[in-house]
Amino acid sequence: MAVARHERLRRSGSTALEICVIAALYFGSAKVGLLQQLVRGQVTPLWPPSGIAVASLLLRGRRVWPGIALGAFLVNVSLGPSVPAVLAIVAGNTLAPLCSYELLRRAGFRNALDRLRDALALIFLGAFTGMLVSSTTGSATLALAGVLGPGDFWPTWSVWWTGDAMGVLVVTPVLLVLRSPHRPKDAPPSRWVEGVLLVAATVGVGFLEISRAPLLFLGIPLLIWAAFRFQPAGAAPCALAVSTFAIIAAARGSGPFHGHDLLTNMITLQAFNGSAALTALLLGAVVSERNQTQQEIARACGQLAEMVARMATGDLRPTLSHRQNEREEQGGEAPRRA
Repeated sequence: MAVARHERLRRSGSTALEICVIAALYFGSAKVGLLQQLVRGQVTPLWPPSGIAVASLLLRGRRVWPGIALGAFLVNVSLGPSVPAVLAIVAGNTLAPLCSYELLRRAGFRNALDRLRDALALIFLGAFTGMLVSSTTGSATLALAGVLGPGDFWPTWSVWWTGDAMGVLVVTPVLLVLRSPHRPKDAPPSRWVEGVLLVAATVGVGFLEISRAPLLFLGIPLLIWAAFRFQPAGAAPCALAVSTFAIIAAARGSGPFHGHDLLTNMITLQAFNGSAALTALLLGAVVSERNQTQQEIARACGQLAEMVARMATGDLRPTLSHRQNEREEQGGEAPRRA
């Protein structure tokens, strides 16, 4: 009895610690996301907490949802117009990742992101569908509270939805990849050099993105390079870096975002971020799935070759011995082997 009680206390303490950590991560990432707010000081083009919330549910299960709710409350309590509005926004921010988690779980989602179906599920179920809950709840709450004017609902809703969706598309894959970091086995030195070059190229292209030159498109070749050579482990962080630099450029009004109104900049930014995230997720999953298929084919060929070798050297003897016993039982003389 004492052992069972101790085990329950240990599990309760572990769950409470996980909830506090998730709430802290949610709150901290929200403060970082709010540094680049573009609409009403509360709606951003990339909302990292949504990605953290979905990843925490996928990795730790439904029991950590209070951490999401606590983090959302701490963030919105200083932003919301009133306590009921804050509670409504917190409810939407909590239900949205829970909805994404349930949709992904029912779709058979695997955290490894090594299948095309997993990438498609995260895009269309986890990001685009699940985040409809938070954007609709939050925008409707602000409209009912009188914060939004008659013509501001849909612009705010679109930015809220795309920001939450981008958080899932960009942040969640990185956290899933980092869940069990390990060094690649038997990686040659050239592989490490290539990884360093990819990081350096990503940083260099990032500085070009935030400059006055409209060179935002240079991030796409980096995503293709990362996906082909490093699969999701390289494509996900690269997509996060490229999208972050694009958001900084949009906030500064530099590069392709210079001289345009807010709506045009938001369309350009979210179109680029969406293209970057989709390229990274889909291409990384396809290449990973292809590599797994090649490994399975090589394994099957090896087993077949081993089976053929055994049949040629040893498997025929039991067959001949069995036939010899049958002939002896029938009274005939069995042929002798030289």
